[in-house]
Amino acid sequence: MTSSLFISIATFVYGLAALIYFCAWIFKTKKPDLLATATAAIGLGINTAGFLLRWSESYAIGIGRIPLSNLYESLVFYGMAITALYLISERLMKIRIAGGFALAFSFLALAYASLSPNVGSQIRPLMPALKSNWLTAHVMTCFVGYAAFALSTAFSLIFLFRSEKKGDDETAFDMDETSHQMILLGFLFLSMGIITGAIWANSAWGRYWGWDPKETWSLITWFIYATLIHVRLVRGWSGKKTAILSLIGFAAVMFTYFGVNLLPGLHSYGA
Repeated sequence: MTSSLFISIATFVYGLAALIYFCAWIFKTKKPDLLATATAAIGLGINTAGFLLRWSESYAIGIGRIPLSNLYESLVFYGMAITALYLISERLMKIRIAGGFALAFSFLALAYASLSPNVGSQIRPLMPALKSNWLTAHVMTCFVGYAAFALSTAFSLIFLFRSEKKGDDETAFDMDETSHQMILLGFLFLSMGIITGAIWANSAWGRYWGWDPKETWSLITWFIYATLIHVRLVRGWSGKKTAILSLIGFAAVMFTYFGVNLLPGLHSYGA
């Protein structure tokens, strides 16, 4: 079996898990919740197997690199990171209500990787500037941060739905607090990603910062989430205000990830 087949199967399993999570939420029953968690865990296992198999395939053809260097590979890792982080948070916080949105994000990431013809599914050698251990550190930290922001968005969406339908209740409060925790985690990893990226840029191109479109939008995203954290901790904002800011921040994340690929630059996956 090829890595692409594993990813295609994982895409289907993630979609199934998202559907079961949503059904459990709609019908308010616990048995589908447990089935959804098991399905998500199976999907994560298949996703991870596909990621590792692609790594092995790169060695088999004499390239030998970790699969993190193009849009296809980043999407595969992103789906894996979202699901892993969600399952960890579900285990620690005993909250399954946001699983539908979380697994939907993973499903969409892998579906785009599997179905789009222009995401770079072929394994290609790295250009000299990318042959650095800093690449692995930079990409992994950034995408763990992106995964945390995806989960904060999932919890924010649940919060907005609950507050609109039933007013502020305990579930809405939990969603608000968990979203904030995910933002803090994402902000930490995004900061690490920017720092490791600057070190990598200096070793590859002889400068720490060059105002490349992806660098610029990463900084914009960082400032949006820094502002969100500031207004919550210093100004006391919470609830609907911070939930909306979380959605704005994730929109910036998505533009940083996909939108800048339409612009010329050293970081553009589409280049």
